[in-house]
Amino acid sequence: MTAATPSPLFPHVPDSPDAVLEGLDPEQREVATALHGPVCVLAGAGTGKTRAITHRIAYGVLAGVLPPASVLAVTFTNRAAGEMRGRLRQLGAGGVQARTFHSAALRQLQFFWPKAIGGDLPRLLERKVQLVAEAAARCRIRLDRNELRDVTGEIEWAKVTQSVPEDYPAAVAKSSREAPRDPAEISRIYGLYEQLKRERSVIDFEDVLLLMVGILQERPDIADTVRRQYQHFVVDEYQDVSPLQQRLLELWLGDRESICVVGDASQTIYSFTGATPDHLLDFRTRHPGATVVKLVRDYRSTPQVVHLANGLLAQARGRAAEHRLELVSQREAGPEPVYTEYPDEPAEAEGVARRIRELMDAGVPASGIAVLYRVNAQSEVYEQALADAGVPYQLRGAERFFERPEVREAGVALRGAARAGGNDPLLADAVDLPSQVRAVLGGTGWTPQPPAGSGAVRDRWESLAALVRLAEDFARARPQAALADLVAELDERANAQHAPTVEGVTLASLHSAKGLEWDAVFLVGLTDGTLPISYAKTDEQIEEERRLLYVGVTRARRHLSLSWALSRSPGGRGGRRPSRFLAGLRPGSSPGGGGRAGAAGGVERGGRSRRRRGPVRCRVCGRTLTDAGEIKLMRCEGCPSDLDEELYERLREWRSAQARQLGQPAYCVFTDKTLMAIAEALPDNEAELARIPGVGGRKLQRFGADVLALCAGEEIGADPGEPADEQTGEQTDEEIPESVTEAVTNPPGK
Repeated sequence: MTAATPSPLFPHVPDSPDAVLEGLDPEQREVATALHGPVCVLAGAGTGKTRAITHRIAYGVLAGVLPPASVLAVTFTNRAAGEMRGRLRQLGAGGVQARTFHSAALRQLQFFWPKAIGGDLPRLLERKVQLVAEAAARCRIRLDRNELRDVTGEIEWAKVTQSVPEDYPAAVAKSSREAPRDPAEISRIYGLYEQLKRERSVIDFEDVLLLMVGILQERPDIADTVRRQYQHFVVDEYQDVSPLQQRLLELWLGDRESICVVGDASQTIYSFTGATPDHLLDFRTRHPGATVVKLVRDYRSTPQVVHLANGLLAQARGRAAEHRLELVSQREAGPEPVYTEYPDEPAEAEGVARRIRELMDAGVPASGIAVLYRVNAQSEVYEQALADAGVPYQLRGAERFFERPEVREAGVALRGAARAGGNDPLLADAVDLPSQVRAVLGGTGWTPQPPAGSGAVRDRWESLAALVRLAEDFARARPQAALADLVAELDERANAQHAPTVEGVTLASLHSAKGLEWDAVFLVGLTDGTLPISYAKTDEQIEEERRLLYVGVTRARRHLSLSWALSRSPGGRGGRRPSRFLAGLRPGSSPGGGGRAGAAGGVERGGRSRRRRGPVRCRVCGRTLTDAGEIKLMRCEGCPSDLDEELYERLREWRSAQARQLGQPAYCVFTDKTLMAIAEALPDNEAELARIPGVGGRKLQRFGADVLALCAGEEIGADPGEPADEQTGEQTDEEIPESVTEAVTNPPGK
């Protein structure tokens, strides 16, 4: 019997310290073997920093230098902590604690509270917005939804910078921070918020850190206990540490120097939460004998992407820019970044969706593509455009995978089947592990083909399909594995928050994309006023916006597209300008200039070649339309509709038949909004049909004759739109359009 082919998802656990070092480059190896004294790792984007520090921990554990229980690795998100735990487990260092600052502090607080304070730990307030709203109301200060969110953020900032309510106005003035309201008003709300918490015996997440800092400062005996437990510290994303987190870290460490920090000042993008790169940049001042290692070999991105990233930072100013790292790509050459200018936002979204469809048709999986934007409100027009193009997508920041109800239900079903073994009738005809999983999940809603729909039904199916793909990968890596082994693997992954890949293009804000990467990245909406955002006024705020774009650029492995729209809605004035950060980088522009690139400069002109038309107005009330769905209907959502309901139902029945024939979700043919627009406009010819948003040239060619026939009251045959052989009338396989869903779920080479 030949050995199973190693799987990148399930690598073999190293059996010796030297085995841990295999495959590391010289600088990564230097990090991994620097086990004593303070260590500072300056790691550029894509240089393998997580690989370096996890291999450092594993090397120290296997070499007997770092006892697993004595190591605490801390980072900033549950996802990052989960990824670190997963990697450490794969490297044979599963006993090491990898947690967020808040998680580690909460665990210690729960343990030491009875001894330090007495009684039960107050209840944790998971959402402080409601209490902030009540505090504002008692202060007779009215806050709308956005102001409430901003004031809540200000309270969080004040607490992580260790500013009490009465000191908040002075702290804002000293930091040159622009408060969302009068600082005196926020100070009053902040003070009453703290009072309400005390009255109700609740604490918030910032209190967890503050209380643990207080206990460690006031109780040397408890501090000694913590320091005996944790003797070695590793801090990831150190540029994002707040003053409060730094103080907690110092108390954990005591007078020892067994600490390794890793970060990149050029990726500091959370200063609004109190994060500062100063602790990273001052590390060598605080620890003069520190070992400093720079990681600049970029294994993620092509030379073309890296060149743009380096050029972006070359124009930066400020202290972080003085310590920027010049990346050196280790990959083969790829395509040049594509710059595209569009007349309006819907045209930009349609153009991006079209390019994504082309990439998927060329073999790039949907999960390897991302659309990144500055603010979450930009996502809606891209959701609509991707749906129109038949492209599955997922919104970043949604519920964590293992907490989804369907995943929990599937776990219960798989666990029950594993216990029943051969006595489970569902497994009677299953010959291997993947078929067992498919049989079990078939009872929870999974089907071989995706449902003809979108929304929650499609999301549920995608979750279950991800579990099926994981079972297939697991079986390939471990041919002798049983269902119980897979259940154990799922349990470990759930604990580590190491989720399987869900197919679908990722839509995400630039902030939430940090730490992730994709084969193809589309950076959209790159106009002044959006990036940099309009409220970025000071030099420091502008530079943070530049770093945000840098983070976006460095998420791309191979394909990178940057685009902007001259106006918000079709026919708009077109007064927008491309982001100033692209000056001197995009073809046809000069450094420091905001001039628009000419056509000969290499900037593509996106959108349809059409005569510019005026603003799209509601055909009922005349209001200018900006919402993508309303533009598609050519009327306000609330205005009276002259919908031909009978035609609309006939169009829906026809669409269902087409979707079944093509094996696609129904929205891939036409969305409900497009069908409504057709049933309201009642087009008589192709020109009128083509003017309806959502009916592009490709769909017009494929479906136009059928739609016009339905609008004319004609009957469509049993197989509407079916390509047929002229002599026999039978279906011709070579003319059947390729199934979009099949291309997504089974991309070439998979």
